[in-house]
Amino acid sequence: MEDRIMPLSFLKRLQHVQLPVRVACPEEIRHVSVLLATGLIEAEITTLTSTAAYLSSRLATVTRITADGVAELAKMSDLPAPMKTSMQFTRGFRMM
Repeated sequence: MEDRIMPLSFLKRLQHVQLPVRVACPEEIRHVSVLLATGLIEAEITTLTSTAAYLSSRLATVTRITADGVAELAKMSDLPAPMKTSMQFTRGFRMM
């Protein structure tokens, strides 16, 4: 059950940020992947080519929450509040 709750918690976080947003954290990219596969968001996940070991090899850009995502959010009123994140501006996008 927790595997399902985490992506939905991430979806709840997404509703409170200005989209599009870039996601670089590997765990959050997994959430984006699940939400994209289930049709709750529109996003693009890219693989970066970098020789720096400290950089994430994948980056996701979430462009919008779909109508199905909005419907799912409406059903989620009993989930715990999402964690706060720091946002940074980068080339017109926000980072999560």
